[in-house]
Amino acid sequence: MPWLIVLLFLVCLAPSGRCQSNSAPARCQVVPMPGHQVSLQIDGSEVTRWHFGADYPRPFFFPFNGPSGVSLTRMGHPGAPNHDHHRSVWLAHYKVEGVDFWSDETEARVRQKSWFAYNDGDEEGIMASSLGWFDKDGSEILDQDLVAAIRPGDRGEYFLELQITFRPGSGRNEVMLEQTNFGFLAVRLAKSLSGHFGGGLISNSEGLVGEKAIFGKRSRWMDYSGHVAAWPNSNGKGNFRGQRGWVPEGVTYFDHPTNPRYPTHWHVREDGWMGAAFGLADPFQITSEYPLRLRYLLHAHQGKYDAEKARAIAKQFSQRPGFSIRTSKRSHRQFEVSRENASQK
Repeated sequence: MPWLIVLLFLVCLAPSGRCQSNSAPARCQVVPMPGHQVSLQIDGSEVTRWHFGADYPRPFFFPFNGPSGVSLTRMGHPGAPNHDHHRSVWLAHYKVEGVDFWSDETEARVRQKSWFAYNDGDEEGIMASSLGWFDKDGSEILDQDLVAAIRPGDRGEYFLELQITFRPGSGRNEVMLEQTNFGFLAVRLAKSLSGHFGGGLISNSEGLVGEKAIFGKRSRWMDYSGHVAAWPNSNGKGNFRGQRGWVPEGVTYFDHPTNPRYPTHWHVREDGWMGAAFGLADPFQITSEYPLRLRYLLHAHQGKYDAEKARAIAKQFSQRPGFSIRTSKRSHRQFEVSRENASQK
């Protein structure tokens, strides 16, 4: 029936049900999963996953896969069970208004309250969520917006860009972040990448190498590189060739020039972890009028640390606009999340 063919053609062209069979899928996809998890994928392969269920005191990203498809981070310390709060890539702070949001001994909790958007795209995939930092009595001390974007790089490399905005919690006008070298964004590296357990190497933007030279110093970025056990040429897609062996990979962690106290102090350890220590030197007060916004970038890279490459990436990151979250005017969407220079739809 000719009229039926025409009708099907019009349905495929309609904005509310546009046919996708002739278009390529977005390279970057954000896929909500069962069990309070969100999978962030590039070209159909998961690069990292957001875990926000109540099984843990605070949310985290795991795995954080390298180009080989093997995680560059781990859950917990390789030799110290009292460091099980080191969950891959996570956000925490030792003292907020006197409350411990760092350890697993605390009754305080960080909980995701809702999500704003899951955006797919070729240049980047974006996840945005609202979180609350609650004391043992359930009082919200901090309100947090989190925007996480995955961006593909060359040769299976990729970037995880994070924007974190803190405001006083419900009913509060100000919040004091106490002085500490624990917080906010921390990375627990895979055992084989660590200096002590695996022979990995910590390097910073100022040319310093090793924990003793770097700990507590200011730096624009930090790198932890070594080897992971992987199948060569697999690219995380199962196309295994040869024997499983040691593949050189690493993580470079960038501070952003718009962050207060840039370049940040760093807390690093030879046992395999690094964190931008925002409060190492002084406390910081957040008010309703002046929220705290921090931006960081994690680069999962092949090979050894390349200072020139890191310098170029830092420049690109410094020039890239941050994100805005706003109420949507489009149908079937409650919120919009986009770069701040993007057109407001």
